[in-house]
Amino acid sequence: MGENKRKRGRKPKTPADDNTNSAAVAAAATSTSMDFQYTNPTTAASVSVNDIVSIPATAASDLGGNQPSRRGRGRPRKIEEQLEIVVSSPQRRSSRHVDQNGDVPHSAAGVVSEPPLTVPRWESVVRVVPSMDAVVKVFCVHTEPNFSLPWQRKRQYSSSSSGFIVGGRRVLTNAHSVEHHTQVKLKKRGSDTKYLATVLAIGTECDIAMLTVSDDEFWEGVSPVEFGDLPALQDAVTVVGYPIGGDTISVTSGVVSRMEILSYVHGSTELLGLQIDAAINSGNSGGPAFNDKGKCVGIAFQSLKHEDVENIGYVIPTPVIMHFIKDYEKNGTYTGFPILGVEWQKMENPDLRSSIGMAPDQKGVRIRRIEPTAPESHVLRPSDVILSFDGVNIANDGTVPFRHGERIGFSYLVSQKYTGDTALVKVLRNSKILEYNIKLSTHKRLIPAHIKGRPPSYYIIAGFVFSAVSVPYLRSEYGKEYEFDAPVKLLDKHLHAMAQAVDEQVVVVSQVLVADINIGYEDIVNTQVLAFNGKPIKNLKTLASMVESCNEEYLKFNLEYDQIVVLQTKTAREATLDILATHCIPSAVSNDLKT
Repeated sequence: MGENKRKRGRKPKTPADDNTNSAAVAAAATSTSMDFQYTNPTTAASVSVNDIVSIPATAASDLGGNQPSRRGRGRPRKIEEQLEIVVSSPQRRSSRHVDQNGDVPHSAAGVVSEPPLTVPRWESVVRVVPSMDAVVKVFCVHTEPNFSLPWQRKRQYSSSSSGFIVGGRRVLTNAHSVEHHTQVKLKKRGSDTKYLATVLAIGTECDIAMLTVSDDEFWEGVSPVEFGDLPALQDAVTVVGYPIGGDTISVTSGVVSRMEILSYVHGSTELLGLQIDAAINSGNSGGPAFNDKGKCVGIAFQSLKHEDVENIGYVIPTPVIMHFIKDYEKNGTYTGFPILGVEWQKMENPDLRSSIGMAPDQKGVRIRRIEPTAPESHVLRPSDVILSFDGVNIANDGTVPFRHGERIGFSYLVSQKYTGDTALVKVLRNSKILEYNIKLSTHKRLIPAHIKGRPPSYYIIAGFVFSAVSVPYLRSEYGKEYEFDAPVKLLDKHLHAMAQAVDEQVVVVSQVLVADINIGYEDIVNTQVLAFNGKPIKNLKTLASMVESCNEEYLKFNLEYDQIVVLQTKTAREATLDILATHCIPSAVSNDLKT
Protein backbone atom coordinates (compact mmCIF):
# COMPACT_ATOMS: atom_id res chain seq x y z
CA MET A 1 0.00 0.00 0.00
CA GLY A 2 2.90 2.31 0.70
CA GLU A 3 4.52 1.86 -2.74
CA ASN A 4 4.42 4.65 -5.31
CA LYS A 5 2.69 3.69 -8.54
CA ARG A 6 4.28 4.90 -11.78
CA LYS A 7 2.43 5.17 -15.05
CA ARG A 8 3.80 2.92 -17.73
CA GLY A 9 4.39 4.60 -21.08
CA ARG A 10 3.56 2.96 -24.41
CA LYS A 11 6.52 1.22 -25.98
CA PRO A 12 7.47 2.77 -29.37
CA LYS A 13 6.44 0.55 -32.22
CA THR A 14 9.25 -0.87 -34.35
CA PRO A 15 9.14 -2.67 -37.69
CA ALA A 16 9.86 -5.93 -35.93
CA ASP A 17 6.59 -5.55 -34.06
CA ASP A 18 4.61 -5.95 -37.28
CA ASN A 19 5.51 -9.64 -37.38
CA THR A 20 2.88 -11.58 -35.52
CA ASN A 21 5.27 -13.75 -33.52
CA SER A 22 3.58 -15.30 -30.48
CA ALA A 23 6.70 -15.26 -28.31
CA ALA A 24 7.38 -11.60 -29.07
CA VAL A 25 3.78 -10.63 -28.41
CA ALA A 26 3.76 -12.52 -25.11
CA ALA A 27 7.01 -10.89 -24.02
CA ALA A 28 5.71 -7.45 -24.95
CA ALA A 29 2.48 -8.06 -23.06
CA THR A 30 4.41 -9.20 -20.01
CA SER A 31 6.63 -6.13 -20.03
CA THR A 32 3.74 -3.68 -20.16
CA SER A 33 1.12 -5.18 -17.87
CA MET A 34 0.56 -7.26 -14.74
CA ASP A 35 -1.24 -10.56 -14.21
CA PHE A 36 -4.81 -10.50 -13.00
CA GLN A 37 -5.62 -13.62 -11.02
CA TYR A 38 -8.71 -14.83 -9.25
CA THR A 39 -7.71 -17.08 -6.38
CA ASN A 40 -10.03 -19.41 -4.54
CA PRO A 41 -8.80 -19.46 -0.91
CA THR A 42 -10.72 -22.63 -0.17
CA THR A 43 -9.18 -24.75 -2.90
CA ALA A 44 -6.02 -22.69 -3.45
CA ALA A 45 -6.84 -22.89 -7.17
CA SER A 46 -6.19 -19.91 -9.44
CA VAL A 47 -7.98 -18.81 -12.59
CA SER A 48 -6.00 -16.38 -14.76
CA VAL A 49 -7.48 -13.95 -17.21
CA ASN A 50 -4.88 -13.13 -19.85
CA ASP A 51 -4.68 -10.99 -22.92
CA ILE A 52 -8.19 -9.54 -22.84
CA VAL A 53 -8.77 -6.02 -24.07
CA SER A 54 -12.22 -5.45 -22.58
CA ILE A 55 -13.73 -7.13 -19.57
CA PRO A 56 -17.33 -6.45 -18.56
CA ALA A 57 -17.36 -3.96 -15.71
CA THR A 58 -19.50 -6.15 -13.49
CA ALA A 59 -17.29 -9.17 -14.08
CA ALA A 60 -14.14 -7.26 -13.21
CA SER A 61 -15.80 -6.05 -10.05
CA ASP A 62 -16.76 -9.58 -9.03
CA LEU A 63 -13.13 -10.60 -9.38
CA GLY A 64 -11.98 -7.76 -7.17
CA GLY A 65 -10.70 -5.55 -9.99
CA ASN A 66 -10.19 -1.82 -9.62
CA GLN A 67 -13.33 0.23 -10.01
CA PRO A 68 -13.34 3.40 -12.15
CA SER A 69 -13.40 6.53 -10.05
CA ARG A 70 -16.85 8.03 -9.60
CA ARG A 71 -17.60 11.48 -8.31
CA GLY A 72 -21.01 12.83 -7.47
CA ARG A 73 -22.13 16.41 -7.42
CA GLY A 74 -23.64 16.21 -3.98
CA ARG A 75 -22.11 16.14 -0.55
CA PRO A 76 -19.45 13.39 -0.31
CA ARG A 77 -20.55 10.29 1.52
CA LYS A 78 -19.05 9.92 4.98
CA ILE A 79 -17.90 6.47 6.03
CA GLU A 80 -17.64 5.07 9.51
CA GLU A 81 -14.52 6.00 11.43
CA GLN A 82 -13.53 2.44 12.18
CA LEU A 83 -11.39 0.58 9.65
CA GLU A 84 -11.97 -2.45 7.48
CA ILE A 85 -10.28 -4.79 4.96
CA VAL A 86 -10.01 -4.50 1.16
CA VAL A 87 -8.18 -6.31 -1.62
CA SER A 88 -7.75 -4.93 -5.10
CA SER A 89 -5.97 -6.43 -8.08
CA PRO A 90 -4.77 -4.54 -11.17
CA GLN A 91 -6.47 -5.57 -14.38
CA ARG A 92 -4.20 -6.95 -17.07
CA ARG A 93 -4.68 -5.58 -20.56
CA SER A 94 -3.18 -6.81 -23.82
CA SER A 95 -2.39 -5.04 -27.05
CA ARG A 96 -4.21 -7.63 -29.17
CA HIS A 97 -7.81 -7.49 -30.32
CA VAL A 98 -10.36 -10.11 -29.30
CA ASP A 99 -13.62 -10.38 -31.23
CA GLN A 100 -17.01 -11.03 -29.70
CA ASN A 101 -16.54 -14.80 -29.93
CA GLY A 102 -13.35 -14.62 -27.95
CA ASP A 103 -11.15 -15.48 -31.01
CA VAL A 104 -8.08 -13.66 -32.29
CA PRO A 105 -8.47 -13.00 -36.04
CA HIS A 106 -5.72 -14.18 -38.43
CA SER A 107 -3.65 -11.50 -40.10
CA ALA A 108 -4.44 -10.54 -43.69
CA ALA A 109 -0.95 -11.50 -44.74
CA GLY A 110 -1.60 -15.13 -43.90
CA VAL A 111 0.88 -15.24 -41.06
CA VAL A 112 -0.04 -17.86 -38.49
CA SER A 113 -1.23 -16.20 -35.29
CA GLU A 114 -1.60 -17.52 -31.77
CA PRO A 115 -4.25 -20.11 -30.89
CA PRO A 116 -7.67 -18.56 -30.39
CA LEU A 117 -8.45 -17.22 -26.92
CA THR A 118 -11.66 -17.96 -25.09
CA VAL A 119 -13.20 -15.40 -22.81
CA PRO A 120 -14.11 -17.24 -19.59
CA ARG A 121 -17.76 -17.49 -18.69
CA TRP A 122 -18.17 -15.47 -15.51
CA GLU A 123 -20.93 -17.69 -14.20
CA SER A 124 -18.59 -20.70 -14.36
CA VAL A 125 -15.92 -19.19 -12.13
CA VAL A 126 -15.57 -21.09 -8.85
CA ARG A 127 -17.02 -19.29 -5.85
CA VAL A 128 -14.47 -18.24 -3.25
CA VAL A 129 -16.44 -19.24 -0.17
CA PRO A 130 -19.72 -21.19 -0.18
CA SER A 131 -21.14 -18.74 2.37
CA MET A 132 -20.19 -15.68 0.34
CA ASP A 133 -23.79 -15.16 -0.78
CA ALA A 134 -24.71 -14.55 2.87
CA VAL A 135 -22.55 -11.40 2.96
CA VAL A 136 -24.60 -8.23 2.49
CA LYS A 137 -23.86 -4.56 2.04
CA VAL A 138 -25.20 -2.27 4.74
CA PHE A 139 -26.37 1.25 3.91
CA CYS A 140 -27.05 3.53 6.85
CA VAL A 141 -28.18 7.12 7.26
CA HIS A 142 -26.89 8.59 10.52
CA THR A 143 -28.14 11.60 12.44
CA GLU A 144 -25.71 12.29 15.26
CA PRO A 145 -26.54 14.35 18.33
CA ASN A 146 -25.16 17.86 18.52
CA PHE A 147 -23.47 18.28 21.90
CA SER A 148 -22.62 21.93 21.27
CA LEU A 149 -26.30 22.65 20.57
CA PRO A 150 -27.96 19.74 22.40
CA TRP A 151 -31.53 20.84 21.53
CA GLN A 152 -30.93 19.85 17.90
CA ARG A 153 -29.09 17.24 15.84
CA LYS A 154 -26.31 17.43 13.27
CA ARG A 155 -26.84 17.19 9.55
CA GLN A 156 -27.47 13.62 8.45
CA TYR A 157 -24.87 11.67 6.50
CA SER A 158 -24.65 8.26 4.84
CA SER A 159 -22.22 5.38 5.24
CA SER A 160 -21.74 1.91 3.81
CA SER A 161 -20.34 -1.18 5.50
CA SER A 162 -20.70 -4.95 5.47
CA GLY A 163 -22.76 -7.57 7.28
CA PHE A 164 -23.71 -11.22 7.01
CA ILE A 165 -26.79 -13.39 7.48
CA VAL A 166 -26.98 -15.76 10.45
CA GLY A 167 -29.70 -18.11 11.65
CA GLY A 168 -33.09 -16.91 12.79
CA ARG A 169 -33.57 -14.37 9.96
CA ARG A 170 -30.97 -12.07 11.47
CA VAL A 171 -27.99 -10.11 10.16
CA LEU A 172 -24.86 -9.18 12.10
CA THR A 173 -22.71 -6.10 11.51
CA ASN A 174 -20.67 -3.66 13.60
CA ALA A 175 -22.32 -1.40 16.14
CA HIS A 176 -20.46 1.63 14.83
CA SER A 177 -21.87 0.90 11.35
CA VAL A 178 -25.43 1.68 12.52
CA GLU A 179 -24.75 4.06 15.41
CA HIS A 180 -27.28 6.93 15.60
CA HIS A 181 -29.12 5.37 12.67
CA THR A 182 -32.12 7.01 11.04
CA GLN A 183 -32.52 4.43 8.29
CA VAL A 184 -30.76 1.13 7.55
CA LYS A 185 -30.97 -0.78 4.26
CA LEU A 186 -29.39 -4.06 3.16
CA LYS A 187 -28.47 -5.31 -0.29
CA LYS A 188 -27.61 -8.92 -1.10
CA ARG A 189 -24.81 -9.94 -3.40
CA GLY A 190 -25.86 -9.79 -7.03
CA SER A 191 -29.13 -8.04 -6.19
CA ASP A 192 -30.29 -4.61 -7.34
CA THR A 193 -32.77 -4.18 -4.48
CA LYS A 194 -32.18 -2.54 -1.13
CA TYR A 195 -34.34 -3.84 1.70
CA LEU A 196 -35.31 -1.79 4.74
CA ALA A 197 -33.86 -3.29 7.92
CA THR A 198 -34.78 -3.03 11.60
CA VAL A 199 -32.12 -2.78 14.30
CA LEU A 200 -32.83 -5.40 16.97
CA ALA A 201 -29.88 -4.81 19.29
CA ILE A 202 -26.69 -2.77 19.48
CA GLY A 203 -23.79 -4.01 21.62
CA THR A 204 -21.62 -0.97 22.14
CA GLU A 205 -18.99 -2.78 24.25
CA CYS A 206 -18.41 -5.57 21.75
CA ASP A 207 -19.07 -3.41 18.64
CA ILE A 208 -21.73 -5.79 17.25
CA ALA A 209 -25.24 -4.99 16.05
CA MET A 210 -28.10 -7.32 15.09
CA LEU A 211 -30.54 -6.48 12.27
CA THR A 212 -33.51 -8.12 10.62
CA VAL A 213 -35.61 -7.61 7.47
CA SER A 214 -39.37 -8.08 7.38
CA ASP A 215 -39.55 -8.68 3.62
CA ASP A 216 -39.63 -12.45 2.98
CA GLU A 217 -38.03 -11.97 -0.44
CA PHE A 218 -34.76 -10.95 1.22
CA TRP A 219 -34.31 -14.38 2.82
CA GLU A 220 -35.00 -16.43 -0.31
CA GLY A 221 -32.13 -18.49 -1.70
CA VAL A 222 -29.62 -17.58 1.02
CA SER A 223 -28.11 -19.98 3.55
CA PRO A 224 -27.03 -18.49 6.87
CA VAL A 225 -23.39 -18.44 7.88
CA GLU A 226 -22.17 -21.19 10.17
CA PHE A 227 -19.81 -20.37 13.03
CA GLY A 228 -16.54 -22.21 13.54
CA ASP A 229 -14.28 -22.73 16.52
CA LEU A 230 -11.72 -20.23 17.73
CA PRO A 231 -8.78 -20.46 15.29
CA ALA A 232 -5.21 -21.18 16.31
CA LEU A 233 -2.15 -19.10 15.54
CA GLN A 234 -1.13 -19.17 11.86
CA ASP A 235 -4.56 -20.44 10.80
CA ALA A 236 -5.65 -18.92 7.50
CA VAL A 237 -8.57 -16.48 7.52
CA THR A 238 -10.42 -14.93 4.60
CA VAL A 239 -12.21 -11.62 5.15
CA VAL A 240 -15.15 -10.85 2.86
CA GLY A 241 -16.95 -7.54 2.57
CA TYR A 242 -17.72 -4.40 0.61
CA PRO A 243 -14.82 -1.96 1.06
CA ILE A 244 -15.20 1.60 -0.12
CA GLY A 245 -14.65 2.20 -3.81
CA GLY A 246 -16.83 -0.59 -5.19
CA ASP A 247 -20.33 -1.98 -5.08
CA THR A 248 -19.34 -5.62 -5.39
CA ILE A 249 -17.85 -8.08 -2.98
CA SER A 250 -14.15 -8.09 -2.20
CA VAL A 251 -11.98 -10.77 -0.64
CA THR A 252 -8.67 -10.63 1.21
CA SER A 253 -6.81 -13.19 3.22
CA GLY A 254 -4.27 -13.47 6.00
CA VAL A 255 -3.35 -15.58 8.99
CA VAL A 256 -4.03 -15.26 12.71
CA SER A 257 -0.89 -13.63 14.10
CA ARG A 258 -1.97 -13.00 17.71
CA MET A 259 -4.79 -13.69 20.13
CA GLU A 260 -5.17 -11.57 23.27
CA ILE A 261 -7.38 -9.20 25.23
CA LEU A 262 -7.72 -6.17 22.95
CA SER A 263 -8.93 -2.64 23.45
CA TYR A 264 -12.17 -2.22 21.51
CA VAL A 265 -11.97 1.37 20.26
CA HIS A 266 -15.69 1.88 19.73
CA GLY A 267 -16.77 0.17 22.92
CA SER A 268 -13.99 1.56 25.15
CA THR A 269 -13.70 -1.93 26.64
CA GLU A 270 -11.22 -4.81 26.63
CA LEU A 271 -12.37 -8.14 25.22
CA LEU A 272 -10.85 -11.12 23.43
CA GLY A 273 -9.73 -10.29 19.90
CA LEU A 274 -7.86 -11.79 16.95
CA GLN A 275 -5.01 -10.01 15.19
CA ILE A 276 -4.51 -10.85 11.53
CA ASP A 277 -1.72 -9.81 9.18
CA ALA A 278 -3.98 -8.00 6.74
CA ALA A 279 -5.04 -4.37 6.67
CA ILE A 280 -8.67 -3.53 7.43
CA ASN A 281 -10.07 -0.62 5.47
CA SER A 282 -13.26 1.43 5.52
CA GLY A 283 -16.28 -0.47 4.24
CA ASN A 284 -15.28 -3.92 5.49
CA SER A 285 -16.65 -3.17 8.95
CA GLY A 286 -19.03 -5.95 9.92
CA GLY A 287 -17.79 -8.35 7.25
CA PRO A 288 -17.19 -11.99 8.26
CA ALA A 289 -13.82 -13.70 8.54
CA PHE A 290 -13.95 -17.30 7.29
CA ASN A 291 -11.59 -20.17 8.03
CA ASP A 292 -10.41 -22.63 5.38
CA LYS A 293 -13.59 -24.69 5.89
CA GLY A 294 -15.87 -21.78 5.03
CA LYS A 295 -17.09 -21.21 8.59
CA CYS A 296 -17.18 -17.81 10.22
CA VAL A 297 -14.55 -17.26 12.93
CA GLY A 298 -14.96 -13.52 13.45
CA ILE A 299 -16.09 -10.06 12.35
CA ALA A 300 -13.70 -7.44 10.98
CA PHE A 301 -13.94 -4.24 13.01
CA GLN A 302 -10.74 -2.18 13.38
CA SER A 303 -7.07 -1.89 12.47
CA LEU A 304 -3.88 -0.40 13.84
CA LYS A 305 -2.71 2.79 12.14
CA HIS A 306 0.85 3.73 12.98
CA GLU A 307 3.88 4.74 10.97
CA ASP A 308 5.88 1.80 12.33
CA VAL A 309 3.36 -0.94 11.55
CA GLU A 310 1.78 -2.36 8.42
CA ASN A 311 -1.09 -4.73 7.70
CA ILE A 312 -2.40 -5.26 11.21
CA GLY A 313 -6.13 -5.81 11.40
CA TYR A 314 -8.38 -7.01 14.20
CA VAL A 315 -11.33 -9.41 14.21
CA ILE A 316 -14.03 -9.99 16.82
CA PRO A 317 -13.79 -13.75 17.56
CA THR A 318 -16.65 -16.23 17.84
CA PRO A 319 -16.74 -16.40 21.69
CA VAL A 320 -17.58 -12.68 21.79
CA ILE A 321 -20.07 -13.03 18.94
CA MET A 322 -21.84 -15.99 20.55
CA HIS A 323 -21.97 -14.15 23.89
CA PHE A 324 -23.74 -11.26 22.15
CA ILE A 325 -26.24 -13.56 20.39
CA LYS A 326 -27.02 -15.65 23.48
CA ASP A 327 -27.38 -12.51 25.59
CA TYR A 328 -30.02 -11.22 23.17
CA GLU A 329 -31.82 -14.57 23.02
CA LYS A 330 -31.75 -14.95 26.79
CA ASN A 331 -32.92 -11.45 27.77
CA GLY A 332 -34.69 -10.17 24.64
CA THR A 333 -32.25 -7.27 24.57
CA TYR A 334 -28.54 -6.62 24.91
CA THR A 335 -27.47 -6.38 28.55
CA GLY A 336 -23.69 -6.13 28.09
CA PHE A 337 -20.55 -7.82 29.34
CA PRO A 338 -20.14 -7.94 33.14
CA ILE A 339 -17.00 -6.87 35.00
CA LEU A 340 -15.52 -7.75 38.36
CA GLY A 341 -15.54 -4.10 39.43
CA VAL A 342 -12.04 -3.91 40.90
CA GLU A 343 -8.72 -2.36 39.98
CA TRP A 344 -5.82 -4.71 40.71
CA GLN A 345 -2.06 -4.73 41.01
CA LYS A 346 0.43 -7.38 39.88
CA MET A 347 2.16 -9.38 42.61
CA GLU A 348 5.39 -10.24 40.81
CA ASN A 349 7.65 -8.70 43.42
CA PRO A 350 8.66 -11.29 46.09
CA ASP A 351 8.95 -8.70 48.86
CA LEU A 352 5.44 -7.46 48.11
CA ARG A 353 4.08 -11.00 48.29
CA SER A 354 5.79 -11.82 51.58
CA SER A 355 4.73 -8.53 53.19
CA ILE A 356 1.09 -9.24 52.47
CA GLY A 357 1.28 -12.75 53.92
CA MET A 358 1.33 -14.87 50.75
CA ALA A 359 2.88 -18.32 50.93
CA PRO A 360 5.58 -19.24 48.38
CA ASP A 361 3.12 -21.45 46.46
CA GLN A 362 0.32 -18.86 46.39
CA LYS A 363 -0.24 -16.62 43.41
CA GLY A 364 -2.72 -13.87 42.66
CA VAL A 365 -3.31 -10.15 42.21
CA ARG A 366 -3.88 -7.47 44.83
CA ILE A 367 -7.06 -5.38 44.82
CA ARG A 368 -6.26 -1.66 44.68
CA ARG A 369 -9.73 -0.16 44.49
CA ILE A 370 -13.30 -1.39 44.28
CA GLU A 371 -16.13 0.25 42.38
CA PRO A 372 -18.57 1.62 45.00
CA THR A 373 -21.50 0.77 42.71
CA ALA A 374 -20.38 -2.85 42.14
CA PRO A 375 -22.10 -5.65 44.11
CA GLU A 376 -18.73 -7.03 45.24
CA SER A 377 -17.96 -3.79 47.12
CA HIS A 378 -19.92 -5.26 50.05
CA VAL A 379 -17.68 -8.32 50.43
CA LEU A 380 -14.26 -7.56 48.92
CA ARG A 381 -11.79 -5.11 50.44
CA PRO A 382 -8.72 -3.22 49.23
CA SER A 383 -5.49 -5.23 49.65
CA ASP A 384 -7.35 -8.54 49.28
CA VAL A 385 -5.44 -10.90 47.00
CA ILE A 386 -7.59 -12.62 44.37
CA LEU A 387 -6.26 -16.18 44.14
CA SER A 388 -8.77 -17.71 41.73
CA PHE A 389 -11.93 -16.99 39.74
CA ASP A 390 -14.49 -19.78 39.33
CA GLY A 391 -11.85 -22.37 40.26
CA VAL A 392 -9.19 -21.10 37.82
CA ASN A 393 -5.98 -20.00 39.53
CA ILE A 394 -4.71 -16.52 38.69
CA ALA A 395 -0.98 -15.93 38.21
CA ASN A 396 0.96 -13.07 39.76
CA ASP A 397 0.81 -11.17 36.46
CA GLY A 398 -2.99 -11.48 36.26
CA THR A 399 -3.10 -14.18 33.57
CA VAL A 400 -4.76 -17.60 33.44
CA PRO A 401 -4.14 -20.66 31.20
CA PHE A 402 -5.89 -20.29 27.87
CA ARG A 403 -4.84 -22.99 25.42
CA HIS A 404 -1.72 -25.08 25.00
CA GLY A 405 1.23 -22.74 25.27
CA GLU A 406 -0.97 -19.65 25.69
CA ARG A 407 -2.04 -17.48 28.61
CA ILE A 408 -4.56 -14.66 28.70
CA GLY A 409 -5.75 -11.99 31.14
CA PHE A 410 -8.21 -13.30 33.72
CA SER A 411 -10.74 -10.67 32.64
CA TYR A 412 -11.48 -13.13 29.82
CA LEU A 413 -13.06 -15.44 32.41
CA VAL A 414 -15.26 -12.60 33.64
CA SER A 415 -16.33 -11.66 30.11
CA GLN A 416 -17.61 -15.19 29.51
CA LYS A 417 -20.27 -14.61 32.17
CA TYR A 418 -23.60 -12.84 31.68
CA THR A 419 -25.07 -9.94 33.60
CA GLY A 420 -26.59 -11.27 36.83
CA ASP A 421 -24.51 -14.47 36.89
CA THR A 422 -22.59 -15.44 40.03
CA ALA A 423 -18.94 -16.41 40.27
CA LEU A 424 -16.88 -18.02 43.02
CA VAL A 425 -13.97 -15.75 43.96
CA LYS A 426 -11.24 -16.98 46.33
CA VAL A 427 -9.25 -14.25 48.10
CA LEU A 428 -6.45 -14.07 50.65
CA ARG A 429 -7.07 -11.64 53.53
CA ASN A 430 -4.80 -11.42 56.59
CA SER A 431 -3.22 -14.77 55.66
CA LYS A 432 -6.66 -16.41 55.58
CA ILE A 433 -8.34 -17.84 52.49
CA LEU A 434 -11.94 -16.70 52.01
CA GLU A 435 -14.48 -17.60 49.32
CA TYR A 436 -17.36 -15.45 48.09
CA ASN A 437 -20.14 -15.98 45.56
CA ILE A 438 -20.28 -12.65 43.80
CA LYS A 439 -23.06 -11.44 41.54
CA LEU A 440 -21.62 -9.84 38.41
CA SER A 441 -22.96 -6.67 36.83
CA THR A 442 -22.01 -4.23 34.09
CA HIS A 443 -19.69 -1.29 34.58
CA LYS A 444 -21.14 1.99 35.87
CA ARG A 445 -18.76 4.73 34.73
CA LEU A 446 -18.78 8.21 36.19
CA ILE A 447 -18.23 9.51 32.65
CA PRO A 448 -20.02 7.00 30.38
CA ALA A 449 -18.41 5.82 27.16
CA HIS A 450 -21.73 5.96 25.26
CA ILE A 451 -25.13 7.59 25.54
CA LYS A 452 -26.69 4.54 23.77
CA GLY A 453 -28.58 6.42 21.09
CA ARG A 454 -30.32 8.81 23.46
CA PRO A 455 -30.24 12.57 22.79
CA PRO A 456 -27.96 14.53 25.13
CA SER A 457 -29.48 16.07 28.26
CA TYR A 458 -29.33 19.82 28.87
CA TYR A 459 -30.77 22.56 31.07
CA ILE A 460 -30.72 26.32 30.38
CA ILE A 461 -31.13 29.19 32.84
CA ALA A 462 -30.17 32.80 32.08
CA GLY A 463 -28.09 31.67 29.09
CA PHE A 464 -26.07 29.10 31.06
CA VAL A 465 -26.21 25.74 29.27
CA PHE A 466 -25.69 22.87 31.71
CA SER A 467 -24.79 19.42 30.33
CA ALA A 468 -23.73 15.99 31.61
CA VAL A 469 -20.24 14.90 30.54
CA SER A 470 -19.75 11.73 28.52
CA VAL A 471 -17.01 10.47 26.22
CA PRO A 472 -19.02 11.45 23.09
CA TYR A 473 -19.40 14.91 24.63
CA LEU A 474 -15.63 15.23 25.13
CA ARG A 475 -14.98 13.94 21.62
CA SER A 476 -17.45 16.45 20.18
CA GLU A 477 -15.91 19.35 22.09
CA TYR A 478 -12.22 18.51 21.69
CA GLY A 479 -12.00 16.09 18.75
CA LYS A 480 -10.41 12.65 18.53
CA GLU A 481 -7.46 13.84 20.62
CA TYR A 482 -9.72 14.78 23.53
CA GLU A 483 -7.50 12.82 25.92
CA PHE A 484 -4.81 15.44 25.29
CA ASP A 485 -6.88 18.58 24.75
CA ALA A 486 -9.72 18.34 27.30
CA PRO A 487 -9.37 20.11 30.69
CA VAL A 488 -7.17 18.22 33.14
CA LYS A 489 -9.86 18.10 35.82
CA LEU A 490 -12.33 16.42 33.48
CA LEU A 491 -9.73 13.98 32.19
CA ASP A 492 -8.80 13.02 35.73
CA LYS A 493 -12.42 12.17 36.47
CA HIS A 494 -12.72 10.30 33.17
CA LEU A 495 -9.64 8.16 33.77
CA HIS A 496 -9.54 7.69 37.53
CA ALA A 497 -12.70 8.78 39.34
CA MET A 498 -15.37 6.24 40.33
CA ALA A 499 -19.09 6.85 40.61
CA GLN A 500 -20.30 6.81 44.21
CA ALA A 501 -23.90 6.22 43.12
CA VAL A 502 -25.58 4.67 40.10
CA ASP A 503 -27.15 7.98 39.02
CA GLU A 504 -24.11 10.19 39.64
CA GLN A 505 -23.03 12.49 36.79
CA VAL A 506 -20.39 15.12 36.12
CA VAL A 507 -22.35 18.32 35.34
CA VAL A 508 -20.64 21.23 33.57
CA VAL A 509 -21.47 24.66 32.20
CA SER A 510 -20.87 23.79 28.56
CA GLN A 511 -21.28 27.38 27.30
CA VAL A 512 -22.91 30.71 28.06
CA LEU A 513 -25.36 32.17 25.54
CA VAL A 514 -24.44 35.83 25.79
CA ALA A 515 -27.08 38.19 27.18
CA ASP A 516 -27.18 41.28 29.39
CA ILE A 517 -27.84 39.23 32.50
CA ASN A 518 -24.67 37.13 32.21
CA ILE A 519 -22.17 39.92 31.58
CA GLY A 520 -18.76 38.89 32.93
CA TYR A 521 -19.52 35.17 32.74
CA GLU A 522 -19.11 34.79 28.97
CA ASP A 523 -15.78 32.94 29.13
CA ILE A 524 -16.99 30.05 31.29
CA VAL A 525 -16.73 26.90 29.16
CA ASN A 526 -16.85 23.22 30.19
CA THR A 527 -16.38 23.96 33.88
CA GLN A 528 -17.82 21.52 36.41
CA VAL A 529 -20.65 22.57 38.71
CA LEU A 530 -19.97 21.40 42.26
CA ALA A 531 -22.85 22.87 44.27
CA PHE A 532 -25.98 25.01 44.02
CA ASN A 533 -26.90 27.32 46.93
CA GLY A 534 -24.56 25.31 49.15
CA LYS A 535 -25.96 21.87 48.25
CA PRO A 536 -23.81 19.34 46.31
CA ILE A 537 -24.83 18.49 42.74
CA LYS A 538 -25.52 14.78 42.18
CA ASN A 539 -26.63 14.88 38.55
CA LEU A 540 -28.15 17.17 35.92
CA LYS A 541 -31.74 16.30 36.76
CA THR A 542 -31.16 17.19 40.41
CA LEU A 543 -29.64 20.53 39.42
CA ALA A 544 -32.56 21.41 37.16
CA SER A 545 -35.05 20.50 39.87
CA MET A 546 -33.20 22.55 42.49
CA VAL A 547 -33.02 25.64 40.27
CA GLU A 548 -36.66 25.43 39.17
CA SER A 549 -37.92 25.08 42.73
CA CYS A 550 -35.62 27.74 44.21
CA ASN A 551 -37.43 30.42 46.24
CA GLU A 552 -34.34 32.30 47.37
CA GLU A 553 -33.41 35.74 46.07
CA TYR A 554 -30.25 34.58 44.31
CA LEU A 555 -29.11 31.59 42.33
CA LYS A 556 -25.58 30.74 43.39
CA PHE A 557 -23.51 28.12 41.52
CA ASN A 558 -20.17 26.90 42.87
CA LEU A 559 -17.89 25.85 40.01
CA GLU A 560 -14.54 24.11 39.71
CA TYR A 561 -11.43 26.23 40.28
CA ASP A 562 -13.26 28.11 43.09
CA GLN A 563 -15.40 30.11 40.65
CA ILE A 564 -18.89 31.26 41.60
CA VAL A 565 -21.83 32.45 39.53
CA VAL A 566 -24.54 34.54 41.20
CA LEU A 567 -27.78 35.55 39.47
CA GLN A 568 -30.94 37.18 40.75
CA THR A 569 -33.61 34.49 40.65
CA LYS A 570 -36.51 36.54 39.25
CA THR A 571 -34.39 38.32 36.61
CA ALA A 572 -32.74 35.06 35.53
CA ARG A 573 -36.06 33.35 34.85
CA GLU A 574 -37.38 36.32 32.88
CA ALA A 575 -34.19 36.53 30.80
CA THR A 576 -34.32 32.83 30.00
CA LEU A 577 -37.47 33.21 27.87
CA ASP A 578 -35.89 35.96 25.74
CA ILE A 579 -32.67 33.95 25.29
CA LEU A 580 -34.61 30.88 24.16
CA ALA A 581 -36.50 32.95 21.59
CA THR A 582 -33.31 34.62 20.34
CA HIS A 583 -31.56 31.29 19.73
CA CYS A 584 -34.67 29.42 18.50
CA ILE A 585 -34.45 26.91 21.34
CA PRO A 586 -37.75 25.03 21.80
CA SER A 587 -37.36 24.30 25.50
CA ALA A 588 -35.12 25.23 28.40
CA VAL A 589 -34.91 21.60 29.50
CA SER A 590 -34.45 18.34 27.56
CA ASN A 591 -37.33 15.87 27.45
CA ASP A 592 -35.64 13.28 29.64
CA LEU A 593 -35.40 15.78 32.51
CA LYS A 594 -39.09 16.67 32.37
CA THR A 595 -40.28 13.31 33.68
